[in-house]
Amino acid sequence: MATMADVARSAGVSVATVSHVLNGTRPVLPHTRQAVLDAVDALGYTPNTLARSLVTSRTRSIGLAVSAISNPYFTEILQGVEAATLEAGYSLLIADPHDDPAHERKVVQLLHERRVDGMIVAPSAHPHDLVAYLGRHEVPTVFLDRVLPEQARFDQVCAENADPMARLVTHLAGLGHRRIGLVAGLPGLSTTSERITGYQQGLATAGLAHDEDLVVSGNSESTGAERATAALLSLSDRPTALVTANNAMTIGALRALRREGLAVPDDIALCCFDDFAWADLFSPRLTAIAQPSREIGAQAVRVLLERLAAPDRPARTVRLPCTFVHRTSCGCPEDRDQAAGPRLAEPDGKTEPSAFPTLSALPEKGTAS
Repeated sequence: MATMADVARSAGVSVATVSHVLNGTRPVLPHTRQAVLDAVDALGYTPNTLARSLVTSRTRSIGLAVSAISNPYFTEILQGVEAATLEAGYSLLIADPHDDPAHERKVVQLLHERRVDGMIVAPSAHPHDLVAYLGRHEVPTVFLDRVLPEQARFDQVCAENADPMARLVTHLAGLGHRRIGLVAGLPGLSTTSERITGYQQGLATAGLAHDEDLVVSGNSESTGAERATAALLSLSDRPTALVTANNAMTIGALRALRREGLAVPDDIALCCFDDFAWADLFSPRLTAIAQPSREIGAQAVRVLLERLAAPDRPARTVRLPCTFVHRTSCGCPEDRDQAAGPRLAEPDGKTEPSAFPTLSALPEKGTAS
């Protein structure tokens, strides 16, 4: 196995110069740098990451702790984190806290013990122990997706929540709906409270009264949303439109509507926060708010790397805009110019409506989380 000394001899430079090229610790003349890189390739040299970390006190690794990694939303965030991490020359260690405060604290400690340089964490609804641990050990951390407004010492990256949710509500109100139900997320999460705020703002903008009976928690998961939707449908004056606050809850709501024999949008309109790959493959196609998932993950990495480079700079919260994806589950007619996402088409290029699965074709079991 080639050593750094072998690379130095082959390139005709000192071992220190090879180290500076590989670690980026000092500027090196372009032709010298290229000679070192050519020698690395020719000899198949692999840097000893462990030895380098002992010298630099850095492992060039990042810890990522997010729950429900099987959820398409977090899967896309993970893809953004991974791509940005690799591009920066870092490795990634991943843990799933399962949205459980005790387990969250444990997995973050395990990542810390692996000597990651910093962490990206989507905090649970009760992150007190997590925050205490990160603060006590001064771990460079970026909170992802779910922000903690009272924690001004940490960097945070998330999407806009209130305004996009308000947009869904005002859109439904503009179609004539006066009873708009909300299947809200897990209490205690910032995404839940912000989307409820947006729902209320949308009602106010449309001149509609807020009815507490129309807001039911689906606990951010499919089964809970199925129960919540059933509760809304059992009201004597039930809603004529529904908004679901994440993609997993959209699946649960659709199951409840199918069980009641209700057609979307003929019997009840539906809009969802979180676009996902299948939203365009139902008939009707789902009107949704699309979050910039991959960019959220990539931005979190960039913010963390800036923190590592300048530990004393002020913390900041970065919010990224969402996109309103106008389809047909809200009750609007098909508009091919506004429609987003891929289409199934016949060989002659004509879209075949019957090629789309109907909402009643949803599987009985399984969740999106």
